[in-house]
Amino acid sequence: MSVSEIEAVTQEPQQDLAEARRLLQSVFGYKSFRFGQEAIIRQVLAGGDTQVLLPTGGGKSLCYQLPALLLPGLTIVVSPLVSLMDDQVAALQALGIPSAAIHSGMQPVDVMQTFRGIHAGEIKLLYLAPERVLQPHFLERLQEVQVSLIAVDEAHCISQWGHDFRPEYGQLGTLRQWLPQVPILALTATADSVTRADIAERLQLREPRVVQGSFDRANIRYLVQEKFSPQQQVADYVLKQRGASGIIYCGSRKRTEELAEKLMREGVRAAAYHAGLAHDVRQSVLYRFLRDDLDVVVATVAFGMGINKPNVRFVLHYDLPRSIEAYYQETGRAGRDGAPAEAVMFYEPGDARWIWRLLEEHDETPQLRVEKQKFHAMTSFAEAQTCRRLVLLNYFGEYRDQACGNCDLCLDPPKQYDGTVDAQKALSCVYRTGQQFGVQHVVDVLRGSHNQKVKQHDHEQISTFGIGKDKSPEHWVSVLRQLIHRGLLAQDIRLHSALQLTEAARPVLRGEIALTLAEPRLAALSKTELVSDRGQHDKALFRKLKALRKNIAERDGVPPFVVFSDATLQEMALLLPTSASEMLAVSGVGQVKLDRYGLIFIEAIGNYLAENPIPQ
Repeated sequence: MSVSEIEAVTQEPQQDLAEARRLLQSVFGYKSFRFGQEAIIRQVLAGGDTQVLLPTGGGKSLCYQLPALLLPGLTIVVSPLVSLMDDQVAALQALGIPSAAIHSGMQPVDVMQTFRGIHAGEIKLLYLAPERVLQPHFLERLQEVQVSLIAVDEAHCISQWGHDFRPEYGQLGTLRQWLPQVPILALTATADSVTRADIAERLQLREPRVVQGSFDRANIRYLVQEKFSPQQQVADYVLKQRGASGIIYCGSRKRTEELAEKLMREGVRAAAYHAGLAHDVRQSVLYRFLRDDLDVVVATVAFGMGINKPNVRFVLHYDLPRSIEAYYQETGRAGRDGAPAEAVMFYEPGDARWIWRLLEEHDETPQLRVEKQKFHAMTSFAEAQTCRRLVLLNYFGEYRDQACGNCDLCLDPPKQYDGTVDAQKALSCVYRTGQQFGVQHVVDVLRGSHNQKVKQHDHEQISTFGIGKDKSPEHWVSVLRQLIHRGLLAQDIRLHSALQLTEAARPVLRGEIALTLAEPRLAALSKTELVSDRGQHDKALFRKLKALRKNIAERDGVPPFVVFSDATLQEMALLLPTSASEMLAVSGVGQVKLDRYGLIFIEAIGNYLAENPIPQ
């Protein structure tokens, strides 16, 4: 159902919405609702079930946090991670909103104190893991208090077709039997029509209203770079970002550790994160990352769902994700504050072939067919030659035909050239080396390398030795990959992916047909600037305000983003507020934060302007 339809069927008193708008400004510091938020809040206040599909960073949390202040009883939020709960509670308490969490990491005395606060009506929002809320004795306790709303975050975990599935999420429909009159709000960033129907059925939603926002995260720049020397490529990119917060996803635990060590050797504050590490190690990494004591976490997908860190400036995929849904969820962890961010993916066709082989080893089932279909869409995105944002949005059924202007293919369109001679050199070299070697060895021969393997096989004696020394190794790797993709070369997995000519190569070798190739896109990331420097704000002032925020956060024992987001600091560095009224005009500054932090930042901005007067 569209937003306008929801507005037509919900008849909430105008004073409730007026009070919601007042709280939006005074408590949360925002001047207006984002897309869909007002309609969702109307529906929640009317007591109806709602399904919310808004992108990460689209403002889903506000859709239950604000109604919780207007509803008479307790709002329960089912959340997947302890760290997420604690961070949400810290952020709400910084806004002056009475909230709490109950989870396994708490002492019994703290749990009892929280229960006393709930019974006394002193807590408006209570965060719980699905395992906790489903305990029968806990459900009995909830019947002793007035529960006004149940919000289920990361609702795609409920569905058998969702990713990152947790069995306890699938059992949350039990809440409907125990609390039959309480409206349920199910929230997620990605769910196709099948998953949405599954969520509604498993949660036993009653005629839920669906509010779906755009999947477009316009502040994220999508970049895909060919893999050549991936560890060094990653290090080069991260070093350019000079202290920006980032997440790097790898396909294996071993790779996360190797890459984290590489970055640390380069002077980057980085750490690995995967499920094989001890619990206290993982908690330490997460804690330091949230508090900006670590800049980069190199992780498997175990580090993911619900990371409440809005100032992540880049998400980088070292390996190819299995689906566009997973890619979208993971890249969506960048730029949740609305400030510029980047999603970088390194792609090598061999990675895709390896995953396809793994998929083919399993018996054909409906689930496997879905997985194959999703992975095919992912490889199509990686190999796209048109605007990546259009490919992404079209996958989710949001059809557009206007290129975004903010992806690698829009900013640096692929260029074609007559690659016939290059193809002949490469194909001839594969033939002369006996069709028994992989890409790297063929490149070494083409470029005239005198390494041990070339000498061992006497390949410095063949006619193609050194005929490509005028081109870079990356150029020849790209050419060979394109020839594989075009079907002129095949890779024999039984011979360590040795390159072998196909029948389609013969007319090219004979000069009977011309071949157009894409120029290797080697410089896409070399043109990348510091992501946080995008925009019209004063960059030097922004960095000073970030340092001030960090000091305040350490003093108060909270993550820096709880003080102010990057987007709010950038707006301060643009508007240069030097009075309380001017500071309140900055998005993300409400009365509570003005009273708590405003004067400190006003003073810092005034001092900066005194030292750096604006030219008249």
